[in-house]
Amino acid sequence: MPADTTDQPFRSGAIRDPRLPRPDFPRQEQQAPGLACRMDPLPDHGETSYRGTGRLTGKRALITGGDSGIGAAAAIAYAREGADVAICYLPAEQEDADNVIALIKAEGRRALAIPGDLRDENFCKSLVAQAVEALGGLDILVNNAGHQQFCESLEDLTTEAFDATMKTNVYAPFWITRAALPHLRAGASIIITSSVQAFSPSDILFDYAQSKAANVAFAQSLAKQLAPRGIRVNAVCPGPYWTALQVSGGQPTQKAAEHGKNQPLGRPGQPVELAPIYVLLASDEASYITGEYFGSVGGSGL
Repeated sequence: MPADTTDQPFRSGAIRDPRLPRPDFPRQEQQAPGLACRMDPLPDHGETSYRGTGRLTGKRALITGGDSGIGAAAAIAYAREGADVAICYLPAEQEDADNVIALIKAEGRRALAIPGDLRDENFCKSLVAQAVEALGGLDILVNNAGHQQFCESLEDLTTEAFDATMKTNVYAPFWITRAALPHLRAGASIIITSSVQAFSPSDILFDYAQSKAANVAFAQSLAKQLAPRGIRVNAVCPGPYWTALQVSGGQPTQKAAEHGKNQPLGRPGQPVELAPIYVLLASDEASYITGEYFGSVGGSGL
């Protein structure tokens, strides 16, 4: 479990908490997609540090990539804010998913775990159908799952690798959202996880950066299309966050060990620190927020 924060009643000022891990981190490598429960230090998804206030009571959410990282933080926060939650993930991520499902159920909320590969259009359709049936409807859709593998030279980037990135990061949100729209009513919220890479692309993330720029366009275009139906669409653009993505090929090993070191705050963000943004965008309090992108990059700006 993450470092104990039970004596910290509020998260305000947490950026100065000396218990928050700072680089350099131990050198570590995992085979993709990686497991958060095997990272050192463990990411904080809000297991003990997030406290809800009922802002999503009665809502039903589907979160892709909800087993770890930002998706797990959103799933835990949504449950503690009163929502029922379905998460999807790759079968290899079952261990992390089990932890998140247990935390959702501990809040007395309905929890649904749906393993599968988002690169498969038929699975994406089935995912939505299963979530709607189990939850009795859908109010919040979080397109969060992402594929990131660094490649230092364009000559070495294979069509297969490029396709895997685009299928996961661009095609899947399209397939899932299209399948979900008939079930969404006025007041519903769609959120897509983009990245600072959409605005400041790294040389070794050629395909990933393009996909994240597409995610911003997804939110801005679809928001205009769905505004007459009362459905809001927004993007979240994180900077360096401490997730399994970084230690399973998302960055070279040495860069992962230094992740977030050069940010003004001197560390990567913890997934729980993004949860409040996802809660706000899913809540009725954000009724006039649509077509926007929200950065959280540790001080460097988008």
